[in-house]
Order: sequence, then C-alpha cells, then structure tokens
Amino acid sequence: MDVRKIRLDEGGKTQTSEARDEYEKDYARLVQSPAFRRLQGKSQVFGAGTGDYYRTRLTHSLEVSQIARESARRLHRSYPMLRKPEHPGLMMEPEVVECAALAHDLGHPPFGHKGEEVLHRLLSKRGMPYEGNAQNFRILMFLEKRAGSDSGLDLTAAVLLAINKYPHCLNEPGVAKGVYEMEWEGGIRKLRELWGMPKGRATLEAQLMDLCDDIAYSTHDIEDGIRAGKILMSPGFFEDDRLAELIVQEIENDPSGPNRAWDGIGRERKTAMVKRVLADYYEQWTAVFREAGREPSRTRREMKARWVGLFASRVGILDDGEGWKRVSFVREGAEDMELLRTMEILKKLAWVTLIKDFRVQRLQKRSEIMLTRLWEAFSDRETGKLLLPPDWVESYERQQGSWPWERLAADYIAGMTDAYAEKVYTELFASRSGSIY
Repeated sequence: MDVRKIRLDEGGKTQTSEARDEYEKDYARLVQSPAFRRLQGKSQVFGAGTGDYYRTRLTHSLEVSQIARESARRLHRSYPMLRKPEHPGLMMEPEVVECAALAHDLGHPPFGHKGEEVLHRLLSKRGMPYEGNAQNFRILMFLEKRAGSDSGLDLTAAVLLAINKYPHCLNEPGVAKGVYEMEWEGGIRKLRELWGMPKGRATLEAQLMDLCDDIAYSTHDIEDGIRAGKILMSPGFFEDDRLAELIVQEIENDPSGPNRAWDGIGRERKTAMVKRVLADYYEQWTAVFREAGREPSRTRREMKARWVGLFASRVGILDDGEGWKRVSFVREGAEDMELLRTMEILKKLAWVTLIKDFRVQRLQKRSEIMLTRLWEAFSDRETGKLLLPPDWVESYERQQGSWPWERLAADYIAGMTDAYAEKVYTELFASRSGSIY
C-alpha cells in the first residue's frame, strides 16, 4: 500500500486507490472547485477589482505553484536521496507540491490579511480561533463538495500533508498557526502517525511550498507596488531613513515570531543590512532600466524575473541537526542566511509600503466595518438561520453537535469574495430599496 496516496473517507478512515495518477485527480478536484474559483475575487494586496494588472489570491496561487513545481523538479534532479527516500515525508514529487501551492490560500477570507484579523478577533470572543491555514483544512476536508461525496475533496495524504506547513493542533498551548481540532483529530494527526512524522516537523514538500510562497510574495508584491506608484523608484525613496526604520520594526515585531535568520543580530546591524539591500535593489533597478530602453514596464518584469530566478536557484535541502531535513536557501553546502535576510527585507518592504499605506488602511477600515456587521447578523443563530442559504442551514442541522453555530457563520463569511461581501452588506445595511434579484 502506498501511504502517500491514501485518501481519508468521510468517517476519517484511510482508503487507497490503484487508479493511475492519483495526483492528477487531486489537481482536477482543486482547480474545478468553487473555493479555487473564488480566489479570483479575493484580495492579495490591493482589493480584488482594483485593476486588471494587480494580483489576486488566484493569480498569486498560480504563480506560487509554477515556482514550486519547477523547484521540485530541480531538487529531484540534484539530490539523489529524493529518488530513494527513507521516509514518505522526505519525498519530493512536483505534482504534489503544485497541488499544495494551488490550495495554500483557500482559507483566506475576503479583504486579505485584514479579513483574517477581524474574523480571529470576533471568533476569539466566543472562545474559538480563526486562522487562514486552519481554514484550508475546513474547506478541503468538509466544506467543499465534489461529485459522489457530501464532505470535502478527499485529497491524497501526500497533498494534505504538503499543505500542512504548520503541523500543530490549534488547541495546543502557545500554538498560533496550525489546524483546527476537528480536522486535526479527524484526519491530519492520523495521517502523520501513519507516516511516522516527527512531532512538529513538516514534510519536505510542505516546506518547499512555504518557501516558494515567500519567494512569490517578496517579488511579485513589490512589482505590483511599483506599478501602483506606492514604491517610488527614486533615490529619495530608497535612502529614506524612516523607510529603513519601519522595515526593521516589522522584522522585530513579526506576528509569526522571530526569524532564525536574524538570531544574534542587533538593531544597528539590522538597520545597516536593510539599508544595504535597499541600496542594492535601487542600483540594480537603474541598471536594468537602462538595459530595458528606459521602459518601466519591461524593467518591472525583468526585475521580478531576476529575483525569482535568484531565489529559486538557491533552494536546497539540508540536515536540520535533529534527524530531519530542512528546505532553505543553500550556498556552498550551508544555509544561506544572507539571502534569507534579503528575502525578509523585501517582504517587509512590500508590507510597509503597501499594507501600511494610509489609503489601503482606509479601505481596510471599511472592510473591518463590513465584516463586523455581517458577523453580527449571521452569528446569532435564530437570525442567521433566516439569512443564510438553506443548504448551509441544512448542512449544519445534519452535523449538529460537530461544531457551534458561530463556526458555521465564520465559514460562510470566510468563503465570500470581496465583491460578494460588499453585496451582502449592501443588501442588509444600505439605505436604499432592496430587491430579491
């Protein structure tokens, strides 16, 4: 029995299929799912619908999958241990990584990071968390429907565990990112035990997907920011001490926790490193700008391509010193901490110039108000039963006792696109005549 191609049935038991190419089935189920299509209407940085040029969660996921698939192929050629792995979690199949990348953002609610923040705050008041990575598994293992099944997409174990970049249950003390208890106990924990996965360790495929997500974020969001005029390609912008200070603050206050690449590096050295990376980035821009005939559009694309190429070419595999393997940037047989820090600085550059922009903050405040009002309408059970679609209410009643009503309300809101959230908000609260059409 191939433990990587096991599927979980609705009762949480394992089953396997001998059909050819199980991962092609997973790919088809993902790209044909409504949850995947809805990513086209969910914000990446700028609101979905802001303009045809800017990325959405859908285009971001497609770009991550392309980087991840090609990186997996290169690693498979470069590391003989991947061809005869000693453990199912130490394999590297491009098709698995591609599927995981396509699915990695399904759990994000409307309005980007602000939507996740708002839902977490509202649910926490009821003693429940909301977390985008955990919501992925709610969607994949329960909320999505496929032909012949009332519950979930029934993906292979390899793909499910490749999506599970935070292999923890959210009810464990101190865990901020992971899997909700229902999906953890209902399948993910069992699969990890079947594979003999070390506690707290992700598969190589999950690690690669996560790193490729960071590569895309640190390059593509900057391209969008330059196109939108939020990142100004001028010496005054890149030499601004306040910009460097803001980036250092974001590095030190990252809600994901401390990045090991900065261990032992004080504030003064961090600031110097940030300034050097910014200066190098602008210097490279001016050189490429001349090579591209002084055309900003060509320069943006070339800069993105060069940085993606640099990051992807340095992806490698190392021993983590604790009996497992780590996917990271590798140079001359050692972890390339300098490149890890460079990527982190570029990620924070995108964050402080795009997310922290006051116009973006105004839109996020507006989205916070909308999501809060929608939550107030749907989270009351008696009122919510009248306002939610009948199939959602019927599903809850069939599974009554499996989860509280508030979780159902959060599931419904989280599945909305930006535009649909605005539409429902308008139906409920706008001061104009309504219509059932």
